[in-house]
Amino acid sequence: MDLFTPLSGLAGELCRPRTVGGAAGPADGGSDAEGEREVGIKRKGSYNPVKSKRAKEVSEGNESQPIYLPEGLEAVLDGVHQNGESDFDPVQALASTRHEFGEHGGVNMSVENSTTFTVMKPETMEKIFKGQLGPENGGTDGFYLYSRHFNPTVMVFSRQMAAMEGTESAYCTASGMAAIACSVLQAVKTGEHVVASNRLYGGTFALFHDLLPRMAGIHTTFVDIVDTGKVREALHSTGAKVLFLETMSNPTLVVPDLPVLAAMAHERGAKVIVDNTFAPLVVSPARFGADVVIHSLTKFISGGSDVIAGVVCSSAAFIQELMDLHMGTLMLLGATMNPAVASQLSGRLPHLALRMREHCHRAQVFAERLADLGMRVVYPGLKSHSQHEILARLRNRGYGWGGLLGLDLGSLDAANKLLDYLQNNSQFGLMAVSLGYHDTLMSCSGGSTSSEIPPDAQEEAGLSPGYVRVSVGFTGALEQRWEQLHKALLDLKLIPGQ
Repeated sequence: MDLFTPLSGLAGELCRPRTVGGAAGPADGGSDAEGEREVGIKRKGSYNPVKSKRAKEVSEGNESQPIYLPEGLEAVLDGVHQNGESDFDPVQALASTRHEFGEHGGVNMSVENSTTFTVMKPETMEKIFKGQLGPENGGTDGFYLYSRHFNPTVMVFSRQMAAMEGTESAYCTASGMAAIACSVLQAVKTGEHVVASNRLYGGTFALFHDLLPRMAGIHTTFVDIVDTGKVREALHSTGAKVLFLETMSNPTLVVPDLPVLAAMAHERGAKVIVDNTFAPLVVSPARFGADVVIHSLTKFISGGSDVIAGVVCSSAAFIQELMDLHMGTLMLLGATMNPAVASQLSGRLPHLALRMREHCHRAQVFAERLADLGMRVVYPGLKSHSQHEILARLRNRGYGWGGLLGLDLGSLDAANKLLDYLQNNSQFGLMAVSLGYHDTLMSCSGGSTSSEIPPDAQEEAGLSPGYVRVSVGFTGALEQRWEQLHKALLDLKLIPGQ
């Protein structure tokens, strides 16, 4: 099967007519807040608020399905089909949100490039600073202050991300690490504690292990996230305010039992923060108890390896805390998104499902064939994967099992030989960090994206020196790409039994 066969059958899903979502405001016939916005003055790009209609329900015909779940495990598991898969469709949720438009309106989102915004009456500005008007007060009144605080274009894209993740609200950041750092600093005070998975992206590990203790007095206990007994013990002994984990661990692709872990954390009063960068559309962590869902939008959601961006998806209250004029970490540290980036990424969301399906399809095919060759391959879609059944319960139907796989060649020398041969002899992929690009991206994780983690901690997390992380991509025909990889393995005599 080549590249175009699976995509042609999927193209119709994201081309359906969409319904308008969001509350009416002054620009579309709604009333002016307190009569202060003069009728007839419409700001280009003054969009509906970050709060998503889909935070409350996902409509299917005349029926509605709740998105939010109580903290108890039994209620969390009610969000799973009897056949073991999530009943939430993020693409349906996303289709309900779009930018404001009207007569002579453009089909693409307008970009509000202004850094500062006018008011029509002097007293209005004071009310905005007090939070009585503007996005912090619900955002339906059309009042804005300054683009580091809230920007109309960024709010539209944030509303789309909230809908996709099934959260009440969201706001976008300058990077994925900005989203993580600001969320943790908002949720945890000096002297308080975090419990985190010991299988994390190297930059996240460095934040928790090195920076936060020294700069903020916040300490972290790292635990084996698949050992729920150890997680429970750590939450109890430390009194942690946050449990931090990744939907699929970077790079070892471990899948935590999120509903169980969320119930444990909530029982202890801890907030659950989940980095969902590896699994957009595949898993919706908010459905299973996550209080905050984070993405590095740089990866799959962008898809072009040309934009650095992130997002925090959570409750409206938490987003308002992040953007508070006095104590908001995102507002005061200034790591908010550029509106041009928001517009660019919003234009890529309609084909995210098409891209993710092909990423995941090819990763599944490659993983199965590598396993058949006797290679040590790590991929959650394989039944041999230790957490295959967990992901089967959590994943949304129709979006696959993830777009990355791990290939453990045992030694660093073998891994480096394969990477060099693939890029420079076979024209297969690129030796580069990151993921979600249309071409194959591959790197030896221990010396690159996990290099911040000490060797003993890497070993404890199951990361060997010869572990190669592969973001498979969808460049070229599938069979062509497989033959390139297969030939390289044969030529280098890396297949067991050669």
